[in-house]
Amino acid sequence: MNMNSFLQSQDWMDFQKSLGRKVFEVAGAKVIQHDLPLGKNYLYIPYGPELVSHQFAGELRQLAREQGSIFVKAEPMQDDVAQQLVATGFQKSNKNIQPQKTVVIDLTKTEDELLDAMHHKTRYNIRVAEKHGIHVARSMKHEIFWELMQKTSARDKFSSYPKSYYEKLMNYTELWIAYHQETPVAAALVAMHGDQAYYLHGASDHEHRALMAPYALHWEIIKKLQVLGSTLYDLWGIDANKWPGVTRFKLGWGGRTIEYPGAFDLVISKPWKLAYDLTQKLRM
Repeated sequence: MNMNSFLQSQDWMDFQKSLGRKVFEVAGAKVIQHDLPLGKNYLYIPYGPELVSHQFAGELRQLAREQGSIFVKAEPMQDDVAQQLVATGFQKSNKNIQPQKTVVIDLTKTEDELLDAMHHKTRYNIRVAEKHGIHVARSMKHEIFWELMQKTSARDKFSSYPKSYYEKLMNYTELWIAYHQETPVAAALVAMHGDQAYYLHGASDHEHRALMAPYALHWEIIKKLQVLGSTLYDLWGIDANKWPGVTRFKLGWGGRTIEYPGAFDLVISKPWKLAYDLTQKLRM
């Protein structure tokens, strides 16, 4: 598996800049500045770095001081990189930003092999959706995704990103929509990076849940990705405690579960970091 995530791609940095964030590069690692109250900020390395050079921590500390950052958060994808970060002064963090576990589908398998690997209920629900005539197409209709996302967030009681976030994200992703006749009933935002694809955000209309549209949606995406030459489809994040339903859905596709080392923090200002950690605890 290629251990270079799209979160370390130039496209993702361009998206971050479109959100008004500063981005930097330190010893090959892409770094994003996240602003905090009182004029403070922290630096964030999403799913990185890939390597830890001798000058890495020193250059990070210098950048952090120049930017007035109170700490640096890194989320490496490999255990040996995590160990190298600890050796340079990083400490294990109790707060991750990206999912620590995910499910990855091997798209080099044949359709029959993919179906065989699925949970029987997933195969059954794909057939149910096909019997209902669910059809799937790529789209540029941002408003459809936003309407479905509003329904999803209201139903599942979570706060979605603002509409402008998704509108900007769609400049760097592909929107897939599942329709029942002419009615959009499910949608997915998929990012592409090399020969890998990532399912970032999904939404559906609960009123049409009996149609099993999300199953037809992802099965069609998988088949189209194979035609395009993609080798992996990352379903992007599972957590049985936080997202039990979503986790069951993703595990049902029979992919490989991957666990990353988690987040590590390099403290630049101890007093401000303590204040930040305290505010985070109060929010929980």
